[in-house]
Amino acid sequence: MRFRHPDGSTVHLAYCTNVHPAETLDGVLAQLRDHCEPVRRRLGRDRLGIGLWLAKDAAHALVTDPSALRGLRTELDRRGLEVVTLNGFPYEGFGAEQVKYRVYRPDWADPERLDHTIALARVLAHLLPDDVTEGSISTLPLAWRTAYDDDRADLARAALLTLAERLDALHELTGRSLRVGLEPEPGCVIETTADALAPLTRIAHPRIGLSVDTCHLATSFEDPHAALDALAGAGVPIVKSQLSAALHAEHPHLPQVRAALAAFDEPRFLHQTRTATTTGLHGTDDLDEALTTDALPDTAPWRAHFHVPLHAAPAAPLTSTLPVLTTTLTRLVGGPQPLTHHLEVETYTWQALPPALRPRHRAQLADGIAAELALVRDLLTDLGLKELP
Repeated sequence: MRFRHPDGSTVHLAYCTNVHPAETLDGVLAQLRDHCEPVRRRLGRDRLGIGLWLAKDAAHALVTDPSALRGLRTELDRRGLEVVTLNGFPYEGFGAEQVKYRVYRPDWADPERLDHTIALARVLAHLLPDDVTEGSISTLPLAWRTAYDDDRADLARAALLTLAERLDALHELTGRSLRVGLEPEPGCVIETTADALAPLTRIAHPRIGLSVDTCHLATSFEDPHAALDALAGAGVPIVKSQLSAALHAEHPHLPQVRAALAAFDEPRFLHQTRTATTTGLHGTDDLDEALTTDALPDTAPWRAHFHVPLHAAPAAPLTSTLPVLTTTLTRLVGGPQPLTHHLEVETYTWQALPPALRPRHRAQLADGIAAELALVRDLLTDLGLKELP
């Protein structure tokens, strides 16, 4: 979906296909048919943006076979879909029964991460619509925080500088300008936007910036205004924003609140949980640790890294951090010029929701994704952006 900002520029809205994880190119093509095109039809649009997630094997197949890459572009066009952004965070196995810490490997100190991201950039340069010259890729925020020392930090910085050089060369070759955004996430080396300032200013390259995920921002209790002001002050570009909402528990000491939270404690994904007290930010690596130990104070609200559907907040006594999303979105695109032109709805946890809330079939999932996109569409038009055909 495209929107005209009052300054005349185009803002792109997509939804991320990591909600339909596929490891192979055939699986990606099936996604387009079974999920993405039905979402587009529900929205009554001739064109729908998708943020493709390409696992290692799918990306390799595309970058080594020009005919496969042409075939994917043809299939996108045929189904009324377009790609201006890729999710380069998960490397493989995102549909496994248990993902947890695996999603952070390989990290930016490992050569495989650089190779994979360069492959994604080459694919994206070919997939961009003919009238679009700028693309974005989100990636993990350097590494998970443990076992990350100065030597690995030096390797990661060198890899990102090499990536920037490759993106420059790709621009010269294709005319397509691509940027990569590190995505702060609780528990990682870069948990918050503040954590990103030092490593990104050391890299100091316009092709390497930040991807602002509003669920992660909220989980770490960051103030959107302060976060975006600090990024602007440091000259850190916002490559894209992933629009998502975290799980919020206002009174975690109450038994009924803990029981409601326990329904979201599932085995596939990591649900880092945080609280902000007068002594600072406190956290656990997963929701079950918060619920079953005394590691997390319960005198202030808790937020859990669980991407809940944007249009459907959990039932009381829980809620979502949608207000953080709306505040952030207002700052990102509600001003005289957009701070980013790439927006991506990223609720990948539909099948990890409590059983009663999960979609029972493809049609229900398509309905839910379309409802999320419609909500963001309305927020954008309320900010003065005009939806384009």
